[in-house]
Amino acid sequence: MEQKLYKKIYGVKEFYVALYKGLRTFKYMNRSKKKNKMSSHFIERIMLAVTEVNGCEVCSYAHTKIALAQGMSDEEIKMLLTGLTEGIPDHEMTAIVFAQHYADSRGNPSKEAWDRIVTAYGTEKARGILGAIRMIMIGNIYGIAISAFRSRLKGKKIEKTSLLYEIRMIISIIILLPVALIHGFVSNLFNVPVIDFG
Repeated sequence: MEQKLYKKIYGVKEFYVALYKGLRTFKYMNRSKKKNKMSSHFIERIMLAVTEVNGCEVCSYAHTKIALAQGMSDEEIKMLLTGLTEGIPDHEMTAIVFAQHYADSRGNPSKEAWDRIVTAYGTEKARGILGAIRMIMIGNIYGIAISAFRSRLKGKKIEKTSLLYEIRMIISIIILLPVALIHGFVSNLFNVPVIDFG
């Protein structure tokens, strides 16, 4: 079964929100990894699951390469990139399903889904999982625009995007990244919750 690409197209505002949220929670992923609460394979499974939902070509290629280098099997990678969850360790399944839900809801998971993650893994590891999901969301949103632009340069236009959209998304990081960093720093100073439910 072949992975379908460009399933979701995100706007600049959504990219900013993803950057802000991802930069705030990146540290939790790193802490969980350093404390051996999350293995490299677990993080890659999360990233491949989110990439499958969003359909990012460049992320699919990059994370397949990383997963293979870490010793994951071709079969497991293909399954994750086609949305199948067979063979995923039971203790990781709740996180993988949450990752898919997070991406499918465009970064707006339900409180019930988040509560299940916290119950299953504890607050610290749940935040690490959230950090991994949010980092790949940043990569997917940006990567979709880059992939579409690269395809356009090769003479293969992507129907869901336009040249203006692709350029706007690619250039937007110049302004959005420093603003998101400052926004995240201020939010951390005032102890703004890392996840909220609108």
